[in-house]
Amino acid sequence: MAESTHFYELFQPSHYNVFLDINRATKQISGTSTITGDAKETGIAIHQKYMTISAVTADGQAVPFTFDDETEAIHIELTKTGETTLAIDFSAPLTDSMMGIYPSYYELNGEKKQLIGTQFETTAARQAFPCVDEPEAKATFDLAIKFDEQPGETIISNMPEVKTENGVHYFDTTVRMSSYLIAFAFGDLQSKLTTTKSGVQVGVFATKAHQAKELDFALDIAKRSIEFYEDFYQTPYPLPHSWQLALPDFSAGAMENWGLVTYREAYLLLDPDNTAFETKQRVATVIAHELAHQWFGDLVTMKWWDDLWLNESFANMMEYVAIDAIEPDWHIWEAFQTGEAPMALQRDATDGVQSVHVQVEDPAEIDALFDSAIVYAKGARMLVMVRALIGDDALRAGLKNYFATHHYGNATGADLWAALGAASGMDVGAIMTSWLEQPGYPVVSAQVVDGKLTIHQQQFFIGDGKDAGRQWQVPLNSNYDAAPAIFADTDATLGDYAELRQASGEPFRLNVGNNSHFIVKYDDTLLQDILAHLDDLDAIAQLQLLQDLRLLAEGQQISYADIVPLLPRFAASHSAIVNDVLYGVAANLKKFVKEGSAEEQQLRALFGQLSGDQIARLGWLPRAGESNDDQLTRPTILSAALYAKDDATLQAAHDIFTANQDNLAGLPAAVRVYILANEVENFGSAALFDQLLNDYRKSSDASYKADIAAALPTTPDSDLVAKLIGVFEDADTIKPQDLRAWYRGVLAHKGQQAAWDWIRNDWQWLEDTVGGDMEFTTYITVTTGVFHTPERLAEFKAFFEPKINTPGLTREINMDTKVIATRVALVEAEKDAVNAAVAQTVKD
Repeated sequence: MAESTHFYELFQPSHYNVFLDINRATKQISGTSTITGDAKETGIAIHQKYMTISAVTADGQAVPFTFDDETEAIHIELTKTGETTLAIDFSAPLTDSMMGIYPSYYELNGEKKQLIGTQFETTAARQAFPCVDEPEAKATFDLAIKFDEQPGETIISNMPEVKTENGVHYFDTTVRMSSYLIAFAFGDLQSKLTTTKSGVQVGVFATKAHQAKELDFALDIAKRSIEFYEDFYQTPYPLPHSWQLALPDFSAGAMENWGLVTYREAYLLLDPDNTAFETKQRVATVIAHELAHQWFGDLVTMKWWDDLWLNESFANMMEYVAIDAIEPDWHIWEAFQTGEAPMALQRDATDGVQSVHVQVEDPAEIDALFDSAIVYAKGARMLVMVRALIGDDALRAGLKNYFATHHYGNATGADLWAALGAASGMDVGAIMTSWLEQPGYPVVSAQVVDGKLTIHQQQFFIGDGKDAGRQWQVPLNSNYDAAPAIFADTDATLGDYAELRQASGEPFRLNVGNNSHFIVKYDDTLLQDILAHLDDLDAIAQLQLLQDLRLLAEGQQISYADIVPLLPRFAASHSAIVNDVLYGVAANLKKFVKEGSAEEQQLRALFGQLSGDQIARLGWLPRAGESNDDQLTRPTILSAALYAKDDATLQAAHDIFTANQDNLAGLPAAVRVYILANEVENFGSAALFDQLLNDYRKSSDASYKADIAAALPTTPDSDLVAKLIGVFEDADTIKPQDLRAWYRGVLAHKGQQAAWDWIRNDWQWLEDTVGGDMEFTTYITVTTGVFHTPERLAEFKAFFEPKINTPGLTREINMDTKVIATRVALVEAEKDAVNAAVAQTVKD
């Protein structure tokens, strides 16, 4: 059988009866998967992975079967085609890989406990029961589950439980759905329930290691999100309940299993009395993202994994649409501008990046598709462009038709464009094809040439890039009517600049609102005009100006040295997003200085100058009634002041720590990480290190744990760094799901050499532990984000190039080698000019 043959072409399931017997003590699963379907050929294939198959029958008669582990298949020979009922008896291990059916571990009152949960996306349902494990192979499912049950334990699944007989829990028949969306969990759970206006029961479930109040925020957001989507999509939520479950061990952020959404604890539970505003925003958007999928992804599912973006990009946009509607005072779209937009622009400028739509077959390559900067962030920007072009009325009408046409079925990107095009009267597909099928994006240059205002588009690269002559249909969103709505040509002349400028009364600008996926390079005439009216620009326009200049500098189209003297002009802003991008640009200057050098001291002085007045204005501790902007700005400013090593700031943080050292978890969550990091880095001791590591082990507060994980790697003590790396592989201390953050933290501070030695020496352990999930390649990505010297580049290449043909790693290794090489070249070319500009700006 050809590798590219989808099993669904051979056998099309219509219904499953799945019986599972799960024993936590022996870590074994056994059961029977009974599948009714239409055999298109007599030779069919059913997915399995890590299984032992003891018997296969077809319509009650034993049939021959063989294994093919390479394609994760059971090949079965039938005596006839047509309607067939298969029964497959199997057993399989309960693994600790966070894929398939697996245990999550936690402590309650000093006792180690476990909660069984599932993660089947992309291709791990086949580890739980034999099935046609492809998105198009939709069927209905009857689940019956037996387990080594203890009194008081709870079991939940996609559908309500209908009965329990002889210790077997039977769940109601599902609607027609894909195998990767099946989910269940059991253990000692607590829950809180509510009901939407339309009668959908909504619940939040968690272990009893958490305070009951930690479930309240998620319950409220989930309820209101479902109510919003039912109205916006004009399509009822199709299941009787929507459970949200926090799993103590979970490799992804969250997963949209239909009716039973699973989350990392950090993305669902929070203490309403002490949580940073930014954390509330993050948790709310994650919940809204997963619930957007209940329609877009679950009710209508991509036909194959090449259209993964169709699920993820859409949900990524809708999380902001939903939260903006239910919490308008949060101005959540500003978070999109500081998070999704720059991440997409940075990644998408490297030659060799994947396009949003990618052809894929190999399961290992499917997992590698989950490039958050492209499939999530860039794809979401594409859809934001579409929304801006067609408006919400057409978007809603198109979606209603899309759901009505494809419900309980599968669709492609073309189907979505057809629905939106019919609703808007616009050829959406023609516009979007240039964005989805091509990698990269354009820089639109705007110049005054011989008195004429002209524009030109060309693909933008950071580093070397092969110009393939790509063009895009660019929604320009200009503030001058002379600019076309869609710029599809290479060049255009808009008219006499002096006349246009006088008629408009304001500087010429493109991409107003920063909703389109391109950057702008203004010539000096146009840029100076914009800078002369800087105070007239709104926060997003100021963010965009700095963001585009930074990217142009990264691409060596302008010099970083030219940006440095502009930074003080933004330093007094009260806008959180302006401060976010300002200090983001400033942080990029760190790569041009060596640790302990005079140049580093000058850069620290610049950070001190930029942040000084804001520190005086905001102070260390939150104040009652302050604006959301101030709440979000304070952490940015504190981080800058700590880098500046301002004595008064360091002492103020130390005093707050000292006053609260008996209850560090009780420090205000928005600033706690900076207080802890300051203490570890500047006032630290082995006793403090041990105290925090012990708190990390024992706490169930995900926010406090994340703060400790960020603070401890800042230690300058090499013995403590070694001690920290010594617990990297101790799952009782650092869960595998959390290890990447610890690794990156140590790599980015004084322990860089030790962390880099660890990952090279223990790569096989890492691959064995987390190699089966979509997060694995990001260990390479975060390493790349830190390295910027020729020595590190050589070491990176020496270690990763021999792994370049590993399925799922090829693109990441190729791209990241280019990223580091580009950064090294930039530092070499620019460091003298940049450091001179920093010194001059500090002097001025």
